[in-house]
Amino acid sequence: MSDFPKYPRKKAVALRYQPHKDSAPKVTAKGTGPVATRIIELAREHGIPIKDDPDLIEVLSKLDIDDAIPASVYVVVAELLAFVYSLNRQKQPS
Repeated sequence: MSDFPKYPRKKAVALRYQPHKDSAPKVTAKGTGPVATRIIELAREHGIPIKDDPDLIEVLSKLDIDDAIPASVYVVVAELLAFVYSLNRQKQPS
């Protein structure tokens, strides 16, 4: 019998970006299994957009809490932030 699970465990990483304070987005939470599930539940409860990108999660999950994202993923995260900002503008009343 293998030591590895048949299916990979769910992973989640939460980011925060405060342009006036941070030079780059930072990791605010991360986890696998039940912790990942709870991170996703909390995001949904608070209306925070969720992006399922296993490659990005793999890179970000190696960072420590409060670490800034590496320059190698700036473009991907910038695209994600642009998407989130557009969603926020759509939610605002005219």
